[in-house]
Amino acid sequence: MFQHKTIQSLQSKKKRGDKITMLTAYDYPTGKILDQTGIDIVLVGDSLANVVLGLASTREVGMDEMIHHAKAVRRGVEQALLVGDMPFTGYQLRPEDAVVNAKRFIKEAGCHGVKVEWFEHCLEVTENILAAGIPVMGHVGLTPQTAEQLGGFKVQGKDADTARQILEHAIALEKKGCFSIVLECIPAKLAQLITKKLSIPTIGIGAGVHCDGQVLVTNDLLGLFDRYKPKFVKQYANLMTLAKEGVTQFKEEVEKGRFPDADHSFSMNPQEFERLKVKR
Repeated sequence: MFQHKTIQSLQSKKKRGDKITMLTAYDYPTGKILDQTGIDIVLVGDSLANVVLGLASTREVGMDEMIHHAKAVRRGVEQALLVGDMPFTGYQLRPEDAVVNAKRFIKEAGCHGVKVEWFEHCLEVTENILAAGIPVMGHVGLTPQTAEQLGGFKVQGKDADTARQILEHAIALEKKGCFSIVLECIPAKLAQLITKKLSIPTIGIGAGVHCDGQVLVTNDLLGLFDRYKPKFVKQYANLMTLAKEGVTQFKEEVEKGRFPDADHSFSMNPQEFERLKVKR
């Protein structure tokens, strides 16, 4: 049995130099798999929009959908720290709605905290959510919800000026009280510098090996999403291929009358069947 994860236990990992693991989940079985394998943080990511709902942008997923899926994940997670990803419409469209929506993740879905991406009013929103007693994970670098303002989905912080800005964002979020920061798509040396500067854990995604932990979208890791594959994704399994093989075999056996066979059918007492025929 794995030990119950808390914000304090994760921050202790940073102090010891132990790596933190984080993956996304959008349903009960995935949440249960991650929890039973000892993943530290389970994120109900707004990547739900892309890898589960088939939408083009994370900006298209709303609070009701996020809460619906977070509740399902919660049923499978017992040990990991569960974090709800605030969707664009939940706090960036109307920053004044941030606290109410963050509370939904806690009260309705049983999450332990929420994640917010950096945007113009990020510090104000973070402060307000924290004041409501809700732990916040920050997110700097490439922020998918506002990627068009950053020139698209590409590495951020490659020059000194933008790198300094990302560093300042991370420091500001720590000062506000975030318990951890996601660093997405930034140079490894910049991520290493930020990790050394902060006393809270950094979780990298496309940010090199020197972060305190790493996160990937589980559907990317398992080969369950093939629309695109970012450079930073390492595919550890190809479940899409296995699933297609299984479905193909089912289709062939049904068409040839091989399924269901006797082992997968139910029998009836012959005498009862005779009685049935007599009464017709």
